[in-house]
Amino acid sequence: MGGPGLVLIGVAAGVFAGLFGIGGGIIIVPTLVLLAGFPLVKATGTSLAAILLPVGILGVVAYHRAKAVDLRASAFIAAGLLASVAAGAWLANALPAGVMRKLFAVFCLYVGWNFIDPVRRLRARRGLPVAPKPEPEAPPRPSPWPLAGIGLLAGVMAGMFGIGGGNIIVPLLTLALRYPPKRAIATSLGAILFPFGIPGVIYYHNAGNLDLAAAAWIAGGLFIGTVFGALITISLPGRTVKLLYGVFLVFVAARFFFF
Repeated sequence: MGGPGLVLIGVAAGVFAGLFGIGGGIIIVPTLVLLAGFPLVKATGTSLAAILLPVGILGVVAYHRAKAVDLRASAFIAAGLLASVAAGAWLANALPAGVMRKLFAVFCLYVGWNFIDPVRRLRARRGLPVAPKPEPEAPPRPSPWPLAGIGLLAGVMAGMFGIGGGNIIVPLLTLALRYPPKRAIATSLGAILFPFGIPGVIYYHNAGNLDLAAAAWIAGGLFIGTVFGALITISLPGRTVKLLYGVFLVFVAARFFFF
């Protein structure tokens, strides 16, 4: 696959990155495997390198202008990511990751189900009483430790699967720390803006599982696409964002079950 095709992959991944606060690897990795013939581990390393640069900076700027991003939380999460991404890269290169992939898929299905909440939506559509879900009165301000812990877990997943870690960060911020969906997405995108993947990229490079030229083309597309995804999320109601993210997580689960 030539440069223009790789740029298009990056643009598509960038739109998803801006929409859902992810790094875009969930799009990049299966596309490189299915359309470009990359081996899975090489696609993972190339994806991690593509999201290494601050390709989502325009999306973060858009979220910051909308006062949606928690930069303090982003910094602590990024510290956790940096500390653990090399461990994930080692696991991807040294261990069979089948069980971890399936567990991650189950996690995505569980969180996606909670975000979509089909039973609640069906009751509301039929006019049946639905208990309102409490919303935080003020933006949450958790201590550094749970934020760094989320980053540590996300870093392992990022290193293993070449993703930005947002698939872990956003659900945990929303479910465990009660961040509103838009704020969780914006904060996740801010966290993965830091070059946390450097240790993992070095590991993949030394193992011969990295295509730097392809990563550069994809990174260019990511830079373009992320801002459009962020603008779409900012314009949507929070309830719609939550539904869309739930549907996206179901797609993520399918990706990890079958690819």
